[in-house]
Amino acid sequence: MSRAPDKKPSKPDRPNTPERFNVKLLLIWLAIVAVIGALLTFSPPPKSHIQSKEIGQVMRDIDAGKVSRITIIPDTASGSDRMYIVRGELLDDPKSAAADGKKPEPIRFESSGVLSDAAIDKIQQKLPDTAFRRANTNFELILLQLLPTIIIGGLVIFFIYRLMKSANKNALSFAKSRAKLLGKDKERATFNDVAGCDEAKEDVREIIEYLRDPKKFQEIGGRIPKGVLLVGPPGTGKTLLARAVAGEAEVPFFSISGSDFVEMFVGVGAARVRDMFEQARKSAPAILFIDEIDAVGRQRGAGLGGGHDEREQTLNSLLVEMDGIEGHEGIIVVAATNRADVLDAALLRPGRFDRHVYVDLPDIHGREEILQVHAKKVKLAPSVDLKHIARVTSGCSGAQLANLLNEAALLAARQNKKAIDTVDIEQANDKISFGAERRRLMDDEDRRTTAFHEAGHAIVQALLDDAQLKLHKVTIIPRGRALGMAMFKPGKDILGQTRKQLINRICTAMAGRIGEEVITGDFSNGAASDIKQATAIARHMVCDWGMSSLGPVALGESQEHIFLAREISRSQGYSEETARRVDSEIHRIIDEQYKRAAEILSANASAHRKVAEALLEYETLDAVHVHELLQFGEIRTPVEYRPLTKRERDEDKLAATATEVTAESASIAPASAS
Repeated sequence: MSRAPDKKPSKPDRPNTPERFNVKLLLIWLAIVAVIGALLTFSPPPKSHIQSKEIGQVMRDIDAGKVSRITIIPDTASGSDRMYIVRGELLDDPKSAAADGKKPEPIRFESSGVLSDAAIDKIQQKLPDTAFRRANTNFELILLQLLPTIIIGGLVIFFIYRLMKSANKNALSFAKSRAKLLGKDKERATFNDVAGCDEAKEDVREIIEYLRDPKKFQEIGGRIPKGVLLVGPPGTGKTLLARAVAGEAEVPFFSISGSDFVEMFVGVGAARVRDMFEQARKSAPAILFIDEIDAVGRQRGAGLGGGHDEREQTLNSLLVEMDGIEGHEGIIVVAATNRADVLDAALLRPGRFDRHVYVDLPDIHGREEILQVHAKKVKLAPSVDLKHIARVTSGCSGAQLANLLNEAALLAARQNKKAIDTVDIEQANDKISFGAERRRLMDDEDRRTTAFHEAGHAIVQALLDDAQLKLHKVTIIPRGRALGMAMFKPGKDILGQTRKQLINRICTAMAGRIGEEVITGDFSNGAASDIKQATAIARHMVCDWGMSSLGPVALGESQEHIFLAREISRSQGYSEETARRVDSEIHRIIDEQYKRAAEILSANASAHRKVAEALLEYETLDAVHVHELLQFGEIRTPVEYRPLTKRERDEDKLAATATEVTAESASIAPASAS
C-alpha cells in the first residue's frame, strides 16, 4: 500500500583488408574537375582589365620594346585575309610598383586591324616568342559556349538515372521476405539455456525428434504438427524456446516478426508471406518462427473497414500457405504471442497451429533454475542463496529475474564491490518492484502524516492472519510517485485467492486513511490509490467472482473483442435494479472493512503510535521490527537503514524556506512594480 503525494565505446578493430576501388566515384570527381576546368579555361578575363589600343599604337610599343609577349589571331569574322586580332601584355614599369612592394598585375591590351606580311615579320623579329593561333570556327565557338552546359546536364541525367534504377530495385524488393536465417556461425541456443518451463520443453521435444528422424513417424502413420503456437505472458521465454528447438534439431531456422509483413503498399504483406514459405521450402526441413503473430493474425472482420484490408489479405495468404492445396512438407511453423484470444479461429484450427503450448510464469523451482542460468554471467558472493531469492520473487518472469541480477550487478559495481551479495539483490528487488528511493523534500507535518498513514497499513497487515501476502517493509521515504509505502511480498506462489484473503486486502487498504484520521483528526487525498484498489477488488468480488449476496452470477461487462464493430452497441447485460444492488454490495463490503480496520487500530493504538514514531526516527522498518513493536513494545533487532541526521534535516528545512521566500518574492515583485 502506498500513500500518494499531493566515455564513448571504442569501435572494434577491423582487419586491414584492401578496400574495393570505386570507379563510379572517380568518374564523378573527374566530371566535376572537368566542369571547373572548362569554366576557368574558356571564360574570358574581365573587360575592365584589358586596354583597347589601335594597331598603330601597338606597333609603336613593339618598336619601343614595351611589349613582353603577343598573340596574333586571324579575324575571320571581318571577311578579310589581312585582318588580325592582336593580344598581348606590356612590360612591367618599375615606377608603378606599389608602396608595399607587391608586384602589380600585368597590363593586358587587345587590338584589331590590318597587318601586312612585313609588319608580321617585324613583330617576329622584335618578339621571337610571338604566338600564332588559328581562328575558331563557328562550330567551335558554339561548342565552347555549350560545353559547361553539356557536362552539367550529363551529370544531372546520370544522377537521375541512378535514382530511378535504385527506386525500381527497392520497389521490387518490397515483395521479398524479411525473414532472417540463423546461420551456423552464430551461437545457437539449446534446452540447457531454457529453464523454468519443463512442461513446454516436453511438448516441443517431439518436433525435434521428427526433424532428426522423420521416417520413424511416417512408417507408423503419424503426422507431426504443422504448427506450434507458444502462448504466455511477456518475458517467459517463448522466443528463446523456439530458438532452442532450432538449436537442438540443427535445422535452418528462419525468424521474422509479425510487424514485418505490414507495409503501406497493398499486397506487400501477402507477397512476403509467399516468398517466406518459398525460401523455407528450399531449405526444408526447416523451422519458420513468427514472433508476435497477433500483428497479422487478428480475427477477420474485426474492424469497421471492408474485406480489402491489407492485414486480412496477409492473413489469408498465411492460412493458404500453412494448409492449402500445395502444403508445405518439411516446414514447421512456430509462432509466439501473448494475445491468443484475438487470433483468428481459422489460424488456430488443427492442420495449421495444431498444438498450443502455454509457457506460464515459473514456479519456485523454475525461478531457481532461471537464476542459476543467469548467475553464470555475473559474480555472486558465496553467501548468496538463490533458493531464498526464488522464494521472495513470486510472480516474476524469466526476463524480470535476469533484470534483477543485472540491477544488482550495477548496484554492486556502483559501490566498488568485487561480487554481488544478498543486500544488493534485495535492494535491486525493492527498486524494481516499488520504485527507486528519492529524497523528496518534506516538512515535519507531511512526514508525520505519512508515518501514521503507513503505520496503519503495517499494523493491520501484520495482525491479519494472511499466509498469502506478508508485510515486507514500511518506509516514509518517497518511492516512485508515492510519499511513503507499505511493501508486501507474497509468501508463496499465488495460484488463487479466497474470499477471506480478498477481504483482508480491502481492510489493509482502508487502514492508511484511518491511521491519518485517528492521530490528526483529518485525512488527506493520500489514500486515493488505496481507495481505487479496494473498490476494484470489491467490484470483482461482486460482478465476477460471485462473492456477495447476489450469488454466483457473472455481471461484469463483456470485454471480449471490444474492438469489434458488433460490440459497439452491446448493452451491459443486466437491469438497472441489478446495477443498484451491485453498487450497494460494493459499498457494503468496503464499509464493513473500513469499520474493521478502525477497530483493529483502536485496539492497538499504542503499537500504532510506536510504529509511526519509529518511522519518523529510522524512516524505514522491516517486517520484523513491526512485529517486535507489536509483541514487545520496542525494537530489538538493529535497524540497518541510516536515516537523515538532524543537521541534514535542518539543512533541508533551510533550503525549503529559502525556496519559499524566493518564490514569494518572485510572485510579489511584478505586483509592486505595477
